[in-house]
Amino acid sequence: MHIDLLTQYAPHFASVIAFDWHKDPYVVLDFSAQNSELESVDLQNSQTFTDYVFGKLQQANASVGVGGYDEHRIIYRRSAHFQQTTEPRCIHLGIDIWAKAGASIYAPLAAKVHSFANNANFGDYGPTIILEHQLGEQTFFSLYGHLSLESLSDLFEGKRIEKGQKIAEIGHFPINGDWPPHLHFQLITDMLGMKGDFPGVCTLRERQIFLQLCPNPNLILQIPKL
Repeated sequence: MHIDLLTQYAPHFASVIAFDWHKDPYVVLDFSAQNSELESVDLQNSQTFTDYVFGKLQQANASVGVGGYDEHRIIYRRSAHFQQTTEPRCIHLGIDIWAKAGASIYAPLAAKVHSFANNANFGDYGPTIILEHQLGEQTFFSLYGHLSLESLSDLFEGKRIEKGQKIAEIGHFPINGDWPPHLHFQLITDMLGMKGDFPGVCTLRERQIFLQLCPNPNLILQIPKL
């Protein structure tokens, strides 16, 4: 139901960042085991990891990198945060938009603030905002992770947000969960009672369950190469 509804409304969503996916150059980044370059990158060093990501963008004369939905990633081995269960979490449930810290983030459609938090573990989301949306009779949620701390200022649960309104900025490490600057954008159909947080990465065993809960964010982003 949510997929059909999002497909129907696709032409009407506002851009999440100020970027023209049809005109401006961008790079699809691969953080799976298929990318042998990662073997020589010290992923636990956030500056080294950042230099790698933005070096790839510079090589392509691009300011933005994207990708990651349903990607089986190896980069989560850098953090104990993803190794807390008997089976490590490795399947990415959102789309990442890798761009400079301070880049503005906008609401793709009208919403209210569901919840927010600073998830400050190494490798976690850092400052996080979750919006609640209503399309017809359907309710769903969008999550924005790795924000600046200032993005959480003046928020309260239930605050009304207009379509296209600036809601946050991309954060820098270590505040953003100690990642290269980027936005983790995720759709969620059921918050499972959670507030200010929701798994952005799941185990292989849980993959199909969470992909049902978290439809492809490109239904909203509409990035051609994804």
